Amino acid sequence: MQYSNTRATLAIAKASFRSILRSPSAVVFSLAFPLIFILVFANIGGGGMSIDVGVAKGCDTLNPVYQALKKNAIVHLIKDQTTDEMNKNLAKGSIDAIIDLKPFVPMTPLTVNVQYSKASESKGAILKSVLNNIFYRIQSAQIEKIQSYSGMKLSNVVNLKETIVTGREYKYIDFILPGQLGFSLLSSGVFGTAFVFISLRLTLVIKRFFATPVKKYSIVLGEALARIVFSLLGALFIIMVGHFAFGFTLIHGFVTVLNMLVLAAIGLIIFMGFGFTISGIAKNESTVPPLSNIITLPQFLLSGTFFSVTAFPTWLQYISNALPLTHLNNAMRKVAFEGAGLGDVTHQLLILLIWGIVVYAVAVKTFKWE
Repeated sequence: MQYSNTRATLAIAKASFRSILRSPSAVVFSLAFPLIFILVFANIGGGGMSIDVGVAKGCDTLNPVYQALKKNAIVHLIKDQTTDEMNKNLAKGSIDAIIDLKPFVPMTPLTVNVQYSKASESKGAILKSVLNNIFYRIQSAQIEKIQSYSGMKLSNVVNLKETIVTGREYKYIDFILPGQLGFSLLSSGVFGTAFVFISLRLTLVIKRFFATPVKKYSIVLGEALARIVFSLLGALFIIMVGHFAFGFTLIHGFVTVLNMLVLAAIGLIIFMGFGFTISGIAKNESTVPPLSNIITLPQFLLSGTFFSVTAFPTWLQYISNALPLTHLNNAMRKVAFEGAGLGDVTHQLLILLIWGIVVYAVAVKTFKWE
């Protein structure tokens, strides 16, 4: 019978898959840790508070209300979006309010227009409290002048106009679950791949493979297929638990799940490239964890896994937006909550593709078979 590398690939994949299932670390990093984080963060509501407020075009940035909001630690002012983008983001809860301030004229009422969204009612209520405190301070500072010159009462100092738009509620689980899914894929791709291939090399299993007619690509594909199948099953489990136990939004149901699994597969393939590179650089198994942490830890912390990237200083956001996990997380959130298709996240996919090309080019140079 003629030797079949396809059968060899599938045999290696089957054996590797059974090995992964028997590995406690694979189960812990791929399933247990993400579920624990989802359980904790979904119930505490996200820890740190940040209120995203869109600044309308033509808003007076010299207005004392704007200056007070700018100095407020929990208010994040957004000025780099168009009017249409802000209105869409307000309706879906990605931003919590839109504010429009008219030029301030001393001893006349302040004109403040604020749009809130039912999709973010809790943060809208907090913003109202913040604004009321600002109004009170402005009123207190000017009340004597206003009353002495114009006879206006305290209640006439600010002319506040509020409107509320309808929208879908953006729950914290809708933010945290895609981040934890990315956490699982990055851990599996980097740690899992690096440990497997350096172990195969050091235990001379790869040399034994070469005693057979099996091709090198069959070894790589077999291990990769096993890890992809395992990780996709884990991703499906995490999504289902999040949806049925915590109300994670799947806007188009089964279609959304399929799109998320496709993104998960793309992300995992790219993260496995980091693992191949580390397995080639590492001298032994003890050097794998520090090398892997150099790659994974910054992404865990800076890629919107636990906290929104917008909560970071501007200079740090540039670093965050350069990391592949950031774009995978953003694509996952757009697909799940906004109902975007794969064609709507081409920007994120392009960045991931560029990372993939660079990482695998390095992996080819550093990977060792012996």
